[in-house]
Amino acid sequence: MSDVLTKLAEVLEERKQAAPGSSYVATLYDKGLDAILKKIGEEATETVMAAKDGDADQIIYETADLWFHTMVLLAHQGLKPDDVLNELGRRFGLSGLEEKASRSEK
Repeated sequence: MSDVLTKLAEVLEERKQAAPGSSYVATLYDKGLDAILKKIGEEATETVMAAKDGDADQIIYETADLWFHTMVLLAHQGLKPDDVLNELGRRFGLSGLEEKASRSEK
């Protein structure tokens, strides 16, 4: 599964060098952070709506869009999927309460 994330991250990095208008992602990069954040907000809302409707196929579809646009954000900010996966790995085995408490200590 992480192979898909790695391959997608590579494509997203390549799109940084592409001319605006040559691809959807290149256009998003050209429009900047606010456009990327707006798309994440839209996709998050659509994911919530799909979940409220209880349509499994639509939940999967919208979650894929949300993850995709979040990965665009990561690439735009110079981050990689492994950065997020490493953070999730760090949290694994901690209760949510413990993890949240550790954030307030920093």
